[in-house]
Amino acid sequence: MKLSQDPSIPKKAEGLLRDLKLMLLLTGKRIIALVLMVLIGVYLTILIANMGGRVDELRLVQIRSEISEAVRGDLSFRELDSAERNQLIQRRVDLEVQRLNLDRPFLLRSFSYLYRAMRLDLGRAEQMHSDKGSREVHAIILERLPATLLLFGTANLLIFFLSVYIALWLSRHYGSFMDRIVIVLAPTSAAPAWFYGIFLILCFAFLLPILPAGGMVQAPPPENNWNYTLSVLKHMALPVLAMLLSQIFISIYSWRTFFLIHSSEDYVEMARAKGLPSRMIERRYILRPTLAPVITSFMLMLISMWSGAIILERTFSWPGLGTLIFQAIGHHDTPVIIGSVVIFAYLLAFSILVLDIVYGIVDPRVRIGASR
Repeated sequence: MKLSQDPSIPKKAEGLLRDLKLMLLLTGKRIIALVLMVLIGVYLTILIANMGGRVDELRLVQIRSEISEAVRGDLSFRELDSAERNQLIQRRVDLEVQRLNLDRPFLLRSFSYLYRAMRLDLGRAEQMHSDKGSREVHAIILERLPATLLLFGTANLLIFFLSVYIALWLSRHYGSFMDRIVIVLAPTSAAPAWFYGIFLILCFAFLLPILPAGGMVQAPPPENNWNYTLSVLKHMALPVLAMLLSQIFISIYSWRTFFLIHSSEDYVEMARAKGLPSRMIERRYILRPTLAPVITSFMLMLISMWSGAIILERTFSWPGLGTLIFQAIGHHDTPVIIGSVVIFAYLLAFSILVLDIVYGIVDPRVRIGASR
């Protein structure tokens, strides 16, 4: 007796395999596009940070000056006459120039910088160092990266979930007093986070001194882990609140509009006519099809917040990558500037890639459109 096999099973397997191939293909294309974007951005940063090679000319002058002072201050070389001392200085300068590849044209060196930067071979800082004394750029950046991820990760998650929850609630109470308040406050999101940060520092750190004006933890840091965590949370309050104020009202207004548009669709009215629970209708028939534009809006917001990290972190003296770039610009430390921008570019590209993948998961129309 032979068991009959469902003929639809092989077709389903073929369909899943085809969708998987298409997803891998689209992901590969997206990764290539993001890599090209990062390459262009990093190379432009190299050109700007070096001012077309003028910074390297200043480095040559600095190298000669430092070596000259070291040779003239060395007692063992005082017996040399002026010509011999100048020859010694020149030999040392030539060795240092060859070590730093400053004897090559800037165009070739710029591509060498780009290759090393993309491999995260960031070299040594010229002026700055980590808290542990290391001059390696990757050590300096890794010391600051967790602070930036902690601050912006917390703020973005709060903005996303609070905005979705409040926007869904307002879509059920269209025209209410709270709905009109959100409409009035939506234009306030035109101001950047650091703008609100200045007023928050003035109000809650000086007029009402209940929160710290800046920094990440009190000095000296608490030895107890629980007290240390509480201190970090206390220092995070104002910058997170500044980012919330700068983004949450426009997010609520935009996403509430998306929910209102989808709540008037025919299939939603049909679900209501069938007597389905309101929570199920919101979750399956309003929230799920609206996630695609919501995620797109959130991605644009995320990009704008990453780009404003330098001013925001500097406003609150938050020891992250934004503050590091500001300090590196002040010290004219080109390796640190380039390394920080590379990390920011990778973070931005990774965020876009993750959101694109999530976009394809929550919106089946992306995969259907790709297969046509």
